[in-house]
Amino acid sequence: MSTRPRVKKRQQAVVGFLEANRILFEEVDITMLEDQRLWMYRNIPEEKHPGKGNPLPPQIFNGDEYLGDYEDFFQSKENNTVFSFLGLNSDPTVQVRQIHEHTARD
Repeated sequence: MSTRPRVKKRQQAVVGFLEANRILFEEVDITMLEDQRLWMYRNIPEEKHPGKGNPLPPQIFNGDEYLGDYEDFFQSKENNTVFSFLGLNSDPTVQVRQIHEHTARD
């Protein structure tokens, strides 16, 4: 699977979970907003940056706090700790920002 379809599928998985659980979130299209792309890259911990290139979406933040990437999100779902991962209690009232990349197929 090439990078673009994999990224899109991962973005849809995160959005689908957030919507299904009625968690307020903001999607940010980093392809259209240079300042948001730069903000994202600056706020992802160095250890999460790949050896080459930039981190791929989706990247997940709670406000300005970096929570993780898709792998971290998926692990938290598998471990049944996703609400804790998102910084939420059982009442999901905190807004989560999910950074994504717009693709031509959107």
